[in-house]
Amino acid sequence: MPVPFSGPPFTYELDHVDAGSRARRGRFFTPHGPVDLPGFMPVATAASVKGLEIDQIRSTGTQMVLGNTYHLALRPGEDVVRRLGGLHAFMGWDGPILTDSGGFQLYSLARLTKVTERHAVFRSHIDGRLVELSPERAVQIQEDLGSDVAMVLDHVVGLPNTPEAVADAAERTFRWARRCRDAATRADQALFAIVQGGLDPELRVRCAERLAGLDFAGYAVGGLSVGEEPDEMYRVLDVTVPALPSDRPRYLMGVGRPEDLLEAIRRGIDLFDCVMPTRNGRNAMAFTDQGSLRLRNAKYESDESPLEEGCPCAACRRSRAYLRHLFTAGEMLGPVLLSIHNLTYYQRLLAGARAAIAEDHFEEYRQEKLRGWGKVS
Repeated sequence: MPVPFSGPPFTYELDHVDAGSRARRGRFFTPHGPVDLPGFMPVATAASVKGLEIDQIRSTGTQMVLGNTYHLALRPGEDVVRRLGGLHAFMGWDGPILTDSGGFQLYSLARLTKVTERHAVFRSHIDGRLVELSPERAVQIQEDLGSDVAMVLDHVVGLPNTPEAVADAAERTFRWARRCRDAATRADQALFAIVQGGLDPELRVRCAERLAGLDFAGYAVGGLSVGEEPDEMYRVLDVTVPALPSDRPRYLMGVGRPEDLLEAIRRGIDLFDCVMPTRNGRNAMAFTDQGSLRLRNAKYESDESPLEEGCPCAACRRSRAYLRHLFTAGEMLGPVLLSIHNLTYYQRLLAGARAAIAEDHFEEYRQEKLRGWGKVS
């Protein structure tokens, strides 16, 4: 059985709110250390950030990573992870870990999934066997994994969708959140709720307010970046974030374009995750303050400059020409180095946002980044 955490409880400390926006700077304290907010979590779906060793992840400035309940329950199985000391010991990461509940797989694996009020039933994408995931089961798996933050099981549907389907998923998400809260037993694991409701502002606000009444340790906005336009996502955040408790962390799930991060921070979001920096890195795309670089392009064949001047990462100690060569030659080092660079870029971007918030200059910081990326505010 898990040993209850005997130290201080999870706490969120709000340091400062930017004078020109709703951007917030704060810290979230967990049993495995604090997380500076706004913060970004690399995705370690199967207890691994693809291609990177733990020391390489740390070198990017990362404080917290994300694992996935559904995938870890299938392979190697939460019982294996528990017997080996929990997810921190299993993967060798001693910082905070958040585990997603598997709710996103209701969307991403929809053709293999049947959802009822009692539970979701998946057809495993690995071996085809049936897998049942109820709110109680999602909590139990995450308690066995031993993450610092567990997410409630929510019902995610794609967009666009019918109003009836969106409303049904939002209502089920609330009922499942209450069941997750009632099933949770670990004192050393914080449980975050997830707001659903598609693009319907009234539904989003109602879901947020009802979940706030259940007194979770943190709140996430889910069901976005699933087919809607960026402006539609921003409008959802405009109405949803103010309905969330101001004394808890606010997490926007699965959203990762640099401009989307800044737009969400501007609206009061604290925490993010996305596969974009590592997935794009594995595909020869690097993020910089001057926009993205696609290194397979022939114009970089003899380019002696680093990816970005002033970046301390391992990739920026090499030339663009060398990095391009690694990809054209099929060398594994190319995806590794660009993954390191992109995660470093994201962590530097958010560190800059935290500094700008502290000085009440976040809007100037956002505009400066948008101009560099060739974006129009």
